[in-house]
Amino acid sequence: MSQLVNPTPVVHAGPATLNMSAAALVEREEAAQDVSVRDPIDQLEVFEYLRHIKDPEHPNTLEQLRVIEPAGIVVDDAASRIQVRFTPTVPHCSMTTLIGLCIRVRLLRSLPARFKVHVQVTPGSHDQEVSVNKQLCDKERVAAALENPGLVNVVHSCIGWQPDG
Repeated sequence: MSQLVNPTPVVHAGPATLNMSAAALVEREEAAQDVSVRDPIDQLEVFEYLRHIKDPEHPNTLEQLRVIEPAGIVVDDAASRIQVRFTPTVPHCSMTTLIGLCIRVRLLRSLPARFKVHVQVTPGSHDQEVSVNKQLCDKERVAAALENPGLVNVVHSCIGWQPDG
């Protein structure tokens, strides 16, 4: 067995917190019930898509490891843009690009096609931040990575995706 990059990550027991007022949560729920109104995508919905992604190294979710938190998600529904910042468990994590790829794939498969998704490492959280962000923002690199069957299997395993067929 290979050495783990972070053999003892901090695992948080409770869910990550979402800073939304009770009134905003009620308004969101009422809007979801009204079929005559286009249901906007919001921070909470995006977080729900991402919170159960498994860490590639550990049996924990990105939420449990606080790699992904609601505060790192910015949604501009009107402009069809979503920005997700995530924080690796250690600054030298070799799985950071893979985690970012999992986040991108999960959102691309879950959101309406009109959305432009921007995934990046939280500033100052990784030794290779610039390089990782460049890879995650390069559509050609992402497409090439998703042509690798082995890598696609790892991504599917992390995001819990069950391919049809």
